[in-house]
Amino acid sequence: MAEVAGAADGCERPPVRVMVVDDHPMWREAVARDLTEAGYDVVAATGEGRQALRVAAAVRPGVVVLDLRLPDLPGVEVARGLGASAAPPRVLVLSASAEEADVLEAVKAGASGYLVKSASREEFLDAVRRTAEGDAVFTPGLAGLVLGEYRRLAHRPAGPGPDAAQDGPRLTDRETEVLRMVAKGLTYRQIAERLVLSHRTVQNHVQNTLSKLQLHNRVELVRYAIDKGLAELD
Repeated sequence: MAEVAGAADGCERPPVRVMVVDDHPMWREAVARDLTEAGYDVVAATGEGRQALRVAAAVRPGVVVLDLRLPDLPGVEVARGLGASAAPPRVLVLSASAEEADVLEAVKAGASGYLVKSASREEFLDAVRRTAEGDAVFTPGLAGLVLGEYRRLAHRPAGPGPDAAQDGPRLTDRETEVLRMVAKGLTYRQIAERLVLSHRTVQNHVQNTLSKLQLHNRVELVRYAIDKGLAELD
């Protein structure tokens, strides 16, 4: 089960602020209750998209758990609006749909992850934790679909090789190594174990890379890696 209090480096941090957006009251209340019991600070819960955008601007959650089917505004529009806000939260879509079109549309709208509602409570809480940490989280099977789509979109007849990364800001060898692993979908902890580094050091490498490339999250970082031919996805 995911735990919020305390970080991997032993430092106490405030609980992650989460907003739940789902038009089914019983489901919304159950999700909010599970999050609260797990130690998250549920700052808002609403069933309408436009209200979600207004409330998010006021309470500034770190993570928004978002359903795609809302009565007044499509969830993808809500995700797009949240991403354009002054303090954009990370968006984890929690949907009954596992349709390819819905998944890709949500990611293109800025969602950091996509989980189907058939997931267990433990899987859901773990997904929220990883989303808060900056991971791109997907229900098993959907990650490959998303990465495959971006690889297809990034393909060129004279496709860029690893040297193409030199066309942009220069990354260190370690940053490039971490970037490759991020593109493969590894978590910070998995990367830290493989490279024998601390969790915090890996986070710092990712944040430095994001800053150099002027990107905002790990999803955009994966797109960049694929476009530059750095992602070995086979």
